[in-house]
Amino acid sequence: MTKTCLLYQCDRPIPYSTAWQWQKQLVAERKQAKREGIDLPDVLLLLEHPAVYTLGQGSSLEFLKFNPEDPNIECHRIERGGEVTHHAIGQLVAYPILNLDHHQRDLHWYLRQLEEVIIQVLASYGVSSQRIQGLTGVWINNAGQDQKIAKKIAQVGIKVSQWITMHGFALNVCMDLSGFDRIIPCGITDCQVCNLQDFVPNIELGNVKQAIAQTFAEIFNLEMQLPLSNFHYPE
Repeated sequence: MTKTCLLYQCDRPIPYSTAWQWQKQLVAERKQAKREGIDLPDVLLLLEHPAVYTLGQGSSLEFLKFNPEDPNIECHRIERGGEVTHHAIGQLVAYPILNLDHHQRDLHWYLRQLEEVIIQVLASYGVSSQRIQGLTGVWINNAGQDQKIAKKIAQVGIKVSQWITMHGFALNVCMDLSGFDRIIPCGITDCQVCNLQDFVPNIELGNVKQAIAQTFAEIFNLEMQLPLSNFHYPE
């Protein structure tokens, strides 16, 4: 049975703290609904953020190359798993708020499905990507360039509570990658990162959003719907 998923997008960057609060609100509503026997639709937020760093709940500060107390650098420790990562304009961040009771109660399965969304979207642009065993995220290996170290194009980090998901994945489309120089991305020494733009010049961010939403719907057997009310998020 196909389940409904509300798709929220925005035509301007959303501050990280706003999106974080929004996710927590959506999760709380769904937990309350579960207790009352009410089935709320799943949600997919597709957003961009101004430059920000986030650390997973167990992330080590040794992977930062800056002082986390620096008032000029926005940095948050959040609930997801994984180490430090960077978000900025030109990177698409997907936050699925799913009730895994209606999908599969398996965190490994869920992580692999998120990676599969990215892999299939990249393939639709003619870009071959892969997983690396023991790591989360999606990588590109520049075959034929004698480059043994794959470059990371997408980061994945989740939080699941009472089988309700939050956080998700970030796909580097056409962002300024220099922000990654201030960290050891995902705690991996010598980790290199790349943009989809590196392989598909003149890529349109809006088209990638559409591809993510469509592919996400197919993989999770969801019917995407735009909310009936006007776009709203917590201020």
